[in-house]
Amino acid sequence: MDKRSFIKALGAALALPSGMAWSQATKGRAVRVIVPLPAGSSNDYVTRVLLPSVGAINGQNYFIDNKPGGNGTIATLEVVRAAPDGNTLLCGSNSPLAANVAFFKNLGYDPRKNLTPIAAVSLTNHVLMVKADSPIRSFADFIAHAKANPGKVSVGYSTTSVQTQIATMGHLAGIELLPIPYKGSPATITDVIGGNLVATLTDQGNAQAQAKAGQLRPLAVSSLKRNPVMPDWPAISETLPGFDFPSWNALMGPAGLPREMVAHLSDAVIKAQKQRDLIEKYASQGATPLVMGPDELKAFIESETTRWVRLARDAKIQPE
Repeated sequence: MDKRSFIKALGAALALPSGMAWSQATKGRAVRVIVPLPAGSSNDYVTRVLLPSVGAINGQNYFIDNKPGGNGTIATLEVVRAAPDGNTLLCGSNSPLAANVAFFKNLGYDPRKNLTPIAAVSLTNHVLMVKADSPIRSFADFIAHAKANPGKVSVGYSTTSVQTQIATMGHLAGIELLPIPYKGSPATITDVIGGNLVATLTDQGNAQAQAKAGQLRPLAVSSLKRNPVMPDWPAISETLPGFDFPSWNALMGPAGLPREMVAHLSDAVIKAQKQRDLIEKYASQGATPLVMGPDELKAFIESETTRWVRLARDAKIQPE
């Protein structure tokens, strides 16, 4: 292509509506959305509910690529290294998008600089759970059991945010817990049911399913207030004042993603979040839409990163 033809083609592309520009950029291919947690996780669920609605609005096809491990760093680094052409996105949780900064000396990326905020996705909480036939019947029982067995009460986790919750719980309650890392929350549930773990801090959706099935017993939720979906489940903060660990997800792209692409996709996400069907599906898993555009999300991630660094320091967690 000669210089004149190139300039003409570039001008035509810039004149296209943002949706058409995105379609041309992706060349009709389905956009890959990487999820840093496994199928069956809350992060995976809300992404699978969201994307079909977004695609119906903006005419773009999406597919999910689960890449768990490394506290979300494996998936996040793949997006950080991707070309800013709209073909590869990330729907991640607060661990890779904020908390990891406090946990890794050589993280390999900075979520505030190496990713483009597009839109917030969902808000939920975690639930401390034990096996249904456990003698631990309440959060008070859990603390008493941990005091009687220092360093022996195992709690499974799959993200740095849950690791911080366990450490903070121990600090505030004056107990020594035994945190056990996993690649995803579903595996922690399996091991609690199988008797290999005493407890897990799992997402609200999985907690509801396991409680309904009679497999696990909920003790308390991690958010400051009780989740309105399950109002009978107490908040940890009712015993340990100030304990407040909500869990959120957001849609991100590589750094340098064109502003018009970001605006087009963000608008579609926000429209999808207003649909009754999506709201009801989220509610069935104890989640609600978290509505933020690119600029608000950018500021939110900045403040959340600062908060997680402080929380990790207060919990005496040293970066590795």
